[in-house]
Amino acid sequence: MPTVSVGRDRLFAALGKSYTQEEFEELCFDFGIELDDVTTEKAIIRKEKHLENEEEEGDEEVIYKIEVSANRYDLLCLEGLVQALRIFIGSDKIPEYRVVDIPIKSMLKMHVKPETSSIRPFIVCAVLRGITFDEARYNSFIDLQDRLHQNICRRRTLVAIGTHDLDTIQGPFTYEALSPSEINFVPLKQAKSFRADELMEFYKSDMKLKKFLHIIENSPVYPVIYDSNRTVLSLPPIINGAHSAITLKTKNVFIECTATDLTKAKIVLNTMVTMFSVYCRRKFEVEPVEVVYANDKSYIYPDLSVFHMDVPLSYITHSIGVALEANEVTSSLNKMQLHAEKSISRDGHCNIIVSVPPTRSDVLHACDVMEDVAIAYGFNRVPKTKPASLTLGRQQPLNQISDLIRMEVAMTGFTEVLTWILCSYKENFSMLNRTDDKKTAVIIGNPRSSDFEVVRSSIMPGILKTVGHNKDHPKPLKIFEVGDVVVLDENKDVGATNRRQLAALYCNSKSGFEVIHGLVDRIMEVVGIPFVPVGDSTGYYIRPSHEPEFFPGRQASIIFKGKQIGTFGIVHPEVLTKFDIPDPCSFVELSIEAFL
Repeated sequence: MPTVSVGRDRLFAALGKSYTQEEFEELCFDFGIELDDVTTEKAIIRKEKHLENEEEEGDEEVIYKIEVSANRYDLLCLEGLVQALRIFIGSDKIPEYRVVDIPIKSMLKMHVKPETSSIRPFIVCAVLRGITFDEARYNSFIDLQDRLHQNICRRRTLVAIGTHDLDTIQGPFTYEALSPSEINFVPLKQAKSFRADELMEFYKSDMKLKKFLHIIENSPVYPVIYDSNRTVLSLPPIINGAHSAITLKTKNVFIECTATDLTKAKIVLNTMVTMFSVYCRRKFEVEPVEVVYANDKSYIYPDLSVFHMDVPLSYITHSIGVALEANEVTSSLNKMQLHAEKSISRDGHCNIIVSVPPTRSDVLHACDVMEDVAIAYGFNRVPKTKPASLTLGRQQPLNQISDLIRMEVAMTGFTEVLTWILCSYKENFSMLNRTDDKKTAVIIGNPRSSDFEVVRSSIMPGILKTVGHNKDHPKPLKIFEVGDVVVLDENKDVGATNRRQLAALYCNSKSGFEVIHGLVDRIMEVVGIPFVPVGDSTGYYIRPSHEPEFFPGRQASIIFKGKQIGTFGIVHPEVLTKFDIPDPCSFVELSIEAFL
């Protein structure tokens, strides 16, 4: 959940009322957010720098850290928080956002070149005219961009925001994709001009910007935005140009959002303009920009239209579990920035017509409306009830048998461990003497660390790493894990499927093959599967296997109903060496889902 830091005094001044900490915590609770921490600016800096605590100065500004829902992008800045809370407590009405009605010939234009389709195909734009900044507003404006970049923009991979002083540039603008060697400009906070490829090298040492370089650095072309004088506005999603940087004196702000996801780009643009149009000369008014594509199709942004939903009153009251009247529901929704009216359908049913403003992109379904009613009504006021049917709340069969096996393995003297479901590519393959067939493992795109490149297709790497880190522990080591692995599956809509597995390992001065073999027999006995002759499908049997992670001739496959459900054996010495394990080990891994 994202946390928004705001100055307490500025927050209370904007709310028009001062609160004690307890009173503000209660207000946050009623609105569905949480006051997470109370601190000061210097305390935050000391914590970031790992400095020892010093005595607090009495006049130091108090900072409230407020935790908000991840999908409430309108609450990621002071302006949005204040507006939402003032509407909630009845101090303000729901604002009406307007797009200036100007002739299309008079609009600023953004021309999109076809080459951009290969890297970041979409762009949306808008203008805030007559805006007034002070230092606090300016900082909030920049902070909102950063929070959106971290949240809905997915660290700029989906959307990147550029803001510019419109009075320093000249339209019409062009959005292009050029070779890095063709792009030259002075980037933000720099004094000299860089070629785009030089700039990528320069920012590899920048702690903030280096994590965004991978988005475009391997592309043959980079996206770039020019004005009519060929002045570079920005190199999205990396950096803006210094020429058009906004300052406290900026009066007209040009906002552009380049994206790989058009829907999210519209949400981001709407969030930026609705939050800060409150400081414009004409409050809540935004100037549109025409975006023209190479195929002569054009679109006008932003779209601040209100969309309407028709939600049955019975759905709301039944879902919450409280018999609310229609006027109570509409009043609750108005407090949550959703204008609502009662409507009676032809068949006599009562419906609530909800008008969703551009600030509430999180409202997509009737259940979102119901949730807002429940928040405004008060979760703590909803009576506690038990499900009427005894069939509800029962444990899933897979979890039930997993718990049974977990208990039995523990009672045989094994200690349960819990390892990461992500591992490195080497650990999942080469360290187990395996090769990647490109048909099994799920590979992570753009992993943050080389330790987490693959979703494990076996529990074995995690178990062996655990032993490697605890090799000095008294022997024998007997550990196990019941957990999921993930494998590619074309039959699933997400392209992969989870599989519940049991893995156990025995480590001692001797391999303990008989211990693992005995554990297999005990598990089969517990789940009621008899040992049968080879070829018999009424139970299970074992046969020699040839898996590279096990010692040749000292391994076996477990066959149940004609299918292999697992393998056990002595771990290959080469595998043990790669995991820094000096003692012999025996290991088993089998499918629990096969028993259902």
